[in-house]
Amino acid sequence: MSFISLKTKRSKSKTLDKKNLSDLGGNSDKYLSNSTLLGLNQGSNNQKNQRVWIERYGCSASMSDSEMIAGLLKKDGFKISTSEHDATVNIIVTCSVKDATEHKMLYRISQLSKSGNPLIVAGCLPKADRIKVESINPLASLLGPNSIDRVSEVVSTAISGKKEVALDYSLSDKVNLPRIRVNPIVSIVQIGSGCMSQCSFCQTKLSKGHLRSYRIGDIIRQVSSDVKDGCREVWLSSTDNGCYGKDIGSDLGKLLRSCCEVEGDFKIRVGMMNPMYIPHMADSLIDIFANNDKILKFLHIPVQSGSDRILGKMKRGHNARLFQEVVNAFRKRIPEITIATDIIVGYPSETEQDFQKTLDLLTRTQPDIVNSSKYSARPGVLSAKDKGVNSLIVKTRTHCLDKLVEKISIARNSLWNGWTGDIIIDEITNRFVQGRNYAYKPVVVASKAKLNPSCIFELGSKVKTKVFSFSRFALRGTLLNQD
Repeated sequence: MSFISLKTKRSKSKTLDKKNLSDLGGNSDKYLSNSTLLGLNQGSNNQKNQRVWIERYGCSASMSDSEMIAGLLKKDGFKISTSEHDATVNIIVTCSVKDATEHKMLYRISQLSKSGNPLIVAGCLPKADRIKVESINPLASLLGPNSIDRVSEVVSTAISGKKEVALDYSLSDKVNLPRIRVNPIVSIVQIGSGCMSQCSFCQTKLSKGHLRSYRIGDIIRQVSSDVKDGCREVWLSSTDNGCYGKDIGSDLGKLLRSCCEVEGDFKIRVGMMNPMYIPHMADSLIDIFANNDKILKFLHIPVQSGSDRILGKMKRGHNARLFQEVVNAFRKRIPEITIATDIIVGYPSETEQDFQKTLDLLTRTQPDIVNSSKYSARPGVLSAKDKGVNSLIVKTRTHCLDKLVEKISIARNSLWNGWTGDIIIDEITNRFVQGRNYAYKPVVVASKAKLNPSCIFELGSKVKTKVFSFSRFALRGTLLNQD
């Protein structure tokens, strides 16, 4: 599973403490040290002084889960708190996509356990590796990613001093549930759960199971409600958006067309889709991206390797040529489209020739964003039994890949130098103000200290900018006079 990064910020109209989050693209380790933190005070019956702290890690779907957990608890009588230090019960929404990520999760579980408060471990990790979680805290209650509708029950049981395990698959879809948004202008709408792939390295399938697409009508009701509530970005998220609808006689194109018919001033960011599902709907999908202003010109298609031999061992279902054809087709119609991909370095048996094919593929396709990860064996997956590549070799290859990615990213961002247009402000910190343009490129418009005091920025506001410089990671723009 891949990640897309978003740094959220404090809104004057909200009191949530928001720190760096991870989503778009894959290098989650950079962001996982800064969790999404939500706190809740319970105020019902004989537990009215009980306070719940929620801490969240991982991808956009995990972020969405934490929002719904908070919303469900509030609906059942809980109130929001902003500090973990006065909590009487802790919830941690976990991620287990990589070995390094898991280590961070286990460390936090250990730290939260030392507080003496009841602990609920939610998210992917307890579903994928329950034994490991219980080896640290055998008394911790467990809540799976497909069981969040039971969160109030699990919290109440934990407060009463008993352990509750809710890891089974719920019949409730994770759409149109109450939520407390981490970022008030971003609506994260899960369009389904699970996937159809059998990737040999991925533990997410163990956590989320087979594909379960949600009905278009239910998704549209969620989108419409969130847009009316002030959201300016709608993230369509799932384990793999590419296979959406295959279990219910629909597809992603039909969903996007319906979403674009929702009234309001908002943009749609389409989440990760694996390359193998794109060809059968490529023409329709490209038309939707090219012809509808509500669709952000952003495409996340993880290739993982440029070597067909390695892709076969990974059981990815596509080859390098298919990935290149998809990129070329989208770039032919939308040259400025932002393309993100993921690469795993050091997959078992990867040779120098295999790695060079990855570098060659990236050179030919020029993706704007490459989220690279060093291979790590995950318990329960097919590749766990294979011998890995020497760590020093992996380190050298990762460094070589990063140098190429930096060169490509700078070259792609340079194409925007001098561009003038609107951006939507999606991040305000004490140090800078940032927005996104129609291709989801981050544009830093100013440091907050240098802003004219008369300029009042609000999350979700639209401002006109001109790009005057760029770096590997972002564009820099100056504010233009507003009409």
